[in-house]
Amino acid sequence: MVQNGVVLGHKRSKTHPKMKPFITGNRNEIEILNPAATWDSLESAINFLREKISKGGLILFVATKPAAKAVVKNFADEFKYPFVGRRWLGGTLTNFQVIRGRLSHFESLRDRKERGELLKYTKKEQRDFDKEIGKLSQNFLGLLPMKKVPDVLFVVDAEAHVTAIKEARILGIPVVAILDTNDDPSKISNPIYASDHSRQSVEWIMSQIKGAIKPLLPRGYVFHDARDAKVIKGNL
Repeated sequence: MVQNGVVLGHKRSKTHPKMKPFITGNRNEIEILNPAATWDSLESAINFLREKISKGGLILFVATKPAAKAVVKNFADEFKYPFVGRRWLGGTLTNFQVIRGRLSHFESLRDRKERGELLKYTKKEQRDFDKEIGKLSQNFLGLLPMKKVPDVLFVVDAEAHVTAIKEARILGIPVVAILDTNDDPSKISNPIYASDHSRQSVEWIMSQIKGAIKPLLPRGYVFHDARDAKVIKGNL
């Protein structure tokens, strides 16, 4: 953990008061998280995720900052989970039926284009369709696997995703979040006390989670709903 910068927090001036119990020291004004607290919180979060996944739970991943975005996206893509990496759309959870409608519209347009069904329209109309597909892709591509309200919200950098966490709390959806020294742990049901601004730290944490949950998923399958297991191409 130390070698991967997992326990290196932010400057002392940014420390959230409620994170002080999980800080063990300070070096050159940089807060140092307690390695034992980090490990215990990670282990607890992993056990929680394993329980949810074993029951077919759907996890929505959110990470929009450069240090974490690509790492978490790759993780979500591998296990076919939904992912938000650009910006959080208000109502993604609390107004799910509207979001699901936009997702269905996006899927329909994209499928019609792939089948050549849009070629019958004028060139201007086709350009308009392409623009719409491009815009919808930016906002909704990562959410296509979200066929239902997720069972868990996984966030990297709680401070940057307050709205997402608030929506999850309104609906009673448990939140797993990587929390740095500037975050408020009281709003997170399953915190992981670790650096959220270091790519190396996020990579290490996600690799630990991946190693723990991968054995739960049968080769060639990914469970997003215990009643509706979907076969996917290749092996996980």
